[in-house]
Amino acid sequence: MSRRPNISTSMLAAVAAAAWLSVVELPDLWRSPAWGMGLMVGMSFVYAGVVAWRTHPHNRVGPLMLALGIAWIPQQFKFAFGEQHGGLDWLDLGVGLWAGVACHLFLAFPTGRLDGLPARIVVGIAYVESLGIPGVSVLAELRPEEPWHTIATFVDRTSWGLIVAAGMSVIGLAAARWLEGTAAQRRAVTPVVAASMVATMAFMADRAFNVYDIPALGLPSGSLFGVFAGVPVAYLGSMMRVRIDRGRVADLVVRLRGRRQRDGLESALAATLKDPTLKVAYWMADEGRYVDADGNPVTLPPSQDSGRVMTRVDQGEARLAVLLHDAALLEQPLLVDAACAAAALALENERLTADLRARVRQLAASRARMLQWGEAERRRIERDLHDGVQQRLLSVAMTLGLAEATTDPARAGALVGEAKYAVLGALDDLRAVSHGIHPPVLTERGLPGAVKELAAVAPVPVECVIEMTGPLPPAVESAAYYIVNEGLANVTKHARASRAWVRLTRGTGRFVVEIGDDGRGGADPAHGSGLEGLAHRAEANGGRLTLVSPPGRGTVIMVELPCE
Repeated sequence: MSRRPNISTSMLAAVAAAAWLSVVELPDLWRSPAWGMGLMVGMSFVYAGVVAWRTHPHNRVGPLMLALGIAWIPQQFKFAFGEQHGGLDWLDLGVGLWAGVACHLFLAFPTGRLDGLPARIVVGIAYVESLGIPGVSVLAELRPEEPWHTIATFVDRTSWGLIVAAGMSVIGLAAARWLEGTAAQRRAVTPVVAASMVATMAFMADRAFNVYDIPALGLPSGSLFGVFAGVPVAYLGSMMRVRIDRGRVADLVVRLRGRRQRDGLESALAATLKDPTLKVAYWMADEGRYVDADGNPVTLPPSQDSGRVMTRVDQGEARLAVLLHDAALLEQPLLVDAACAAAALALENERLTADLRARVRQLAASRARMLQWGEAERRRIERDLHDGVQQRLLSVAMTLGLAEATTDPARAGALVGEAKYAVLGALDDLRAVSHGIHPPVLTERGLPGAVKELAAVAPVPVECVIEMTGPLPPAVESAAYYIVNEGLANVTKHARASRAWVRLTRGTGRFVVEIGDDGRGGADPAHGSGLEGLAHRAEANGGRLTLVSPPGRGTVIMVELPCE
């Protein structure tokens, strides 16, 4: 059963109580305009409090506003007719309670919580003043002899200073909180904060007029009631604005239909939620990270302390995106949820587009890195040929020239022998250079045999599991060989493993290479050129690399390559 108060029941109870007092205690009560205006102010707080409580049952603003409305009514009876009717003396203790509740409400808005020690101290002092000052007056009436009468007179004359101190503290704290807020937070609270500050200043001026009889601070009859009535009116107005904001969700659907630009979805959501700083980040499940609409990685805020929060958008069990927005929107969860639901399909489409853009950017970056690597390899081969094979062949040419020029057959035979050995050395150099271009073992034994040969010469025992039939495309075969070669080299250099394994699996449309070990784990691609090179080679061939390396539990590298 819901615990939210029923508006009609609460209003009926409050009106019935006021009617009972007016008929039983004060039959001529309705002849006083001041009482009628004061009662309307109290009723406005009651109504706004009940509405707020029903709308946000877990927020204390509603109960505080309701309590303020109820606490307002006794002081209206006392101030309007207390001097003529002694039957209202019992209301004296509650005459000032509304001021403490008002202070609590003003400083707790809009969350319903008192943030920070200064706010709690000010509210505590306000409650002590609102109950203590009337309490001294009641005690003086019960015991009119000295010194109670003198004490009550002194407290009454000095109460304005306490009220000013509390009032200025409320205004200062409210202003500081408003200045520290973001644009969205200010927009949400400005009407109520402004009305509360004006009401506080008006109350201080009215008390100064009553206590010290300062004509310049006197307010026209009923104007104080009008100022205080502005607080619940401002709150109800802010709630109406929230309802209008929710109506903009329908406009969001229309905007999304006609959007053409890349940032149309983000700008449409920002306009709907009235947060110009809103950003959308799309979830890339394959990579485990968020990217923007252009495919660039997005860093999520660490906490709400920065004033920025995340709202995750899901479609069923699948994660779509997150909205990075102002923390003030947490006060309007229904609006945010409605906007996310309306934009879910567009977010899914944009996520797929962002995924495609991210893959294109990664592929372009990988191709660029491979071109750089290819250029570096070309220069290395050129240097090796120049410094090795070319020099040997020049030496052969010079030796043969000497053999041709000599007239001694024995000398000529020796020179020809030297040239022969030099040619054999040049052949060895050529084999070494060509090995980096295409391993001969691939041509001679195919990928399974080449991988088994790599496993046989590895310092660590390596188990090979090969589940493939038929030949592979040359590019896939070459990439897989180099991936296994580099992976086993990493095991030897860094893993400190006692055993390793290689698994080759050919599936539908893909070829999977898995290299694992039982070593120390904790591998990080960002701090190792070997793993980074493996990732670049996989991406350059249209594949992807997955790394699982928990500290102390070994490492598994899995590379998926497209293979038709």
